Amino acid sequence: MSETVTGYIDHVIFRNEDNGYTVMVLKGMEEEQELTCVGTFPAITQGAAIEASGNYTTHPVYGKQFQISSYVEKMPEDALAMERYLGSGAIKGIGAALAARIVRRFGDDTMSIVEEEPERLAEIKGISEKKAMEIAEQMTEKADMRRAMIFLQKYGISLNLGAKIYQKYGQTVYGVLQENPYRLAEDISGVGFRIADEIASRIGIHTDSDYRIRSGMLYTLLQASGEGHIYLPKEELFSRASGLLGVDSSYMEKHLMDMIVDRKLILKETEEGAVVYPTRYYYLELNSARMLCELNILCPEDEGMVEKRINRIEKETGTRLDEMQKQAVAAAASHGLFILTGGPGTGKTTTINAIIRYFEEEGAELRLAAPTGRAAKRMTEATGYEAQTIHRLLELNGMPEEEQEGRAVHFDRNSENPLEADVIIIDEMSMVDIALMHSLLLAVTAGTRLILVGDENQLPSVGPGNVLRDIIRSGCFSVVELKKIFRQASESDIVVNAHKINRGEQVTINNKSRDFFFLKRYDADIIIRVVIALIQEKLPRYVDAKPYEIQVLTPMRKGLLGVERLNQILQRYLNPPDEKKKEKEIGQRLFREGDKVMQVKNNYQLEWEILGRYKIPVDKGVGVFNGDTGIMTEINEFAETATVEFEDGRQAEYSFKQLEELELAYAVTIHKSQGSEYPAVILPILSGPRMLMNRNLLYTAVTRARKCVTVVGSETTFAEMIRNEKQQQRYSSLDRRIRELDESEQKESAIGEKGLS
Repeated sequence: MSETVTGYIDHVIFRNEDNGYTVMVLKGMEEEQELTCVGTFPAITQGAAIEASGNYTTHPVYGKQFQISSYVEKMPEDALAMERYLGSGAIKGIGAALAARIVRRFGDDTMSIVEEEPERLAEIKGISEKKAMEIAEQMTEKADMRRAMIFLQKYGISLNLGAKIYQKYGQTVYGVLQENPYRLAEDISGVGFRIADEIASRIGIHTDSDYRIRSGMLYTLLQASGEGHIYLPKEELFSRASGLLGVDSSYMEKHLMDMIVDRKLILKETEEGAVVYPTRYYYLELNSARMLCELNILCPEDEGMVEKRINRIEKETGTRLDEMQKQAVAAAASHGLFILTGGPGTGKTTTINAIIRYFEEEGAELRLAAPTGRAAKRMTEATGYEAQTIHRLLELNGMPEEEQEGRAVHFDRNSENPLEADVIIIDEMSMVDIALMHSLLLAVTAGTRLILVGDENQLPSVGPGNVLRDIIRSGCFSVVELKKIFRQASESDIVVNAHKINRGEQVTINNKSRDFFFLKRYDADIIIRVVIALIQEKLPRYVDAKPYEIQVLTPMRKGLLGVERLNQILQRYLNPPDEKKKEKEIGQRLFREGDKVMQVKNNYQLEWEILGRYKIPVDKGVGVFNGDTGIMTEINEFAETATVEFEDGRQAEYSFKQLEELELAYAVTIHKSQGSEYPAVILPILSGPRMLMNRNLLYTAVTRARKCVTVVGSETTFAEMIRNEKQQQRYSSLDRRIRELDESEQKESAIGEKGLS
């Protein structure tokens, strides 16, 4: 049961400005008893009198504390309280001595004079009329914010969110909430449709309100973009929104037209019927298509000269390129935009290295990049050429709040400040979504060669779009697909079986292989026991790796062999409790020093640094991204922070509130493993939803392993996954936009030629 305490804020022990988490000392109004209080406050004023609700807790180190869940700031009522409040620094320009003079002059009327007759403050020596008005302004502002916070609390809005809302709307917040609370979902990060809908129902707005239906339709499209879709067929949009809102889809046609007029949505007719785009995603595709076509310049090279140069590269490097690889080097040399694709073991890395050497001979300036830190590190190791993440290539410079509709990531490299390079090579293109592709293309000028490398059979990007596949399928660009599996690779059953899976052929399960094993088990708990034994005992020696470098991959989050359950069990065995290791519980998750963790959302503002010898920073920057994996090295209970060291050496400090962005990573979903490579991969497979248990997912999982794949589970499920070609359809149309632009270009050129003749 909640308790109430009153007092004034004597001093602040600790405050995290990022999230408002505060440790402070509250003193009683009459007796000078001290109470340590903790809680989250949008703004804190030393000397302010508060009435706080919450519960007493006992901290293992700091003893008795009062955990504040809500509070009300009370205006000081007696002369002593007023002097304390004014002299605390709450009002800029008033110190302790001046506060004492004000209270001596006006006594118990001080507050009403400050608020209602501020000009009278000029009666006091040291206060000009101008200063008196400034003090009055501050008092009004604080009182307004205080009233707004109390008003917002009535609707169940937290203090943190309340501060964001007040910053955005100021005194108009009352009108916004009464008229259209759904504006909050569009304007403020952290307020989704569901929060806005809850506020609306408390205010008494009808379920068939125009604002509600429009907001619900926008929210439905936003949710769809979270599944990777750029658009939704109109009927599917209406059906989904109808289920969400609990209103008949017939209400939506009119609103759809209104939102098209307001330019919030775009309606396009296709062969399959009408489709609806959020305006932002439509233009991301359209502009990306336009920029891709602009880069697609033919730069004819003398064939004999190209051949000579390729022969010289072969001689110097001691490698032999097959016909398709030579074709790829020649195509890269003669096209402004070139795509290289192929599965594992088909020689993509050899080809990239030959392309790099080719352009190096020309004295060209090259830049290499990949979507994730791990993929960039692999690229560096494979080519001997420094590669970086696309975000670092584009010089990410923070961003407002967080990635949200209508807000673009702020990159310093863009159309006004393009990349200075002759050739840009991007690896692991299947992971690149439409927003990142658009940002990259903005920073590449026509005349710079752009080479895109990837495997279109991998899972598509986590973010919306199907960029690599759409570019290839448009049929408008130079594409070389490598199919031949090289001898060295063909000795690896990982590579051979990956290609078999991709073609829908069954894999031989006889355990005669050196790098592909199948352990038949049919009970989830037995499978987990086998997985633990493999990580702890068998595999580290076999693949020469540490236990935490061995990765468990699973198709699902939930269930007996889902990520959530596996992580809890694996944590217990691989990083057991120890009195020397600090722990922190966040919601349902328990983190412990030494845990393997993964970032699960893009955080463009989180600062990181790389420490050299003697713990001196040698590099620093911002941005930690979905899929980045590391070890939690330290939990600091006093500062309320945790430190994570990522695989590429970056260290980032998280506030406890930010730990929501982390998950345990002993087991990760196959989707999250994209672009990564591990010495050994373990796949526990028993059963699961047909939509998930498919060929594409299995192919991606197998190709993540460098030295060894071990499948533990049912051979029937494994065979069924190979047979199951079904994937969730992803609605994207970059290929359509490219073809439309290409066709119109061809028409224009044909008209131009006619005119000339």
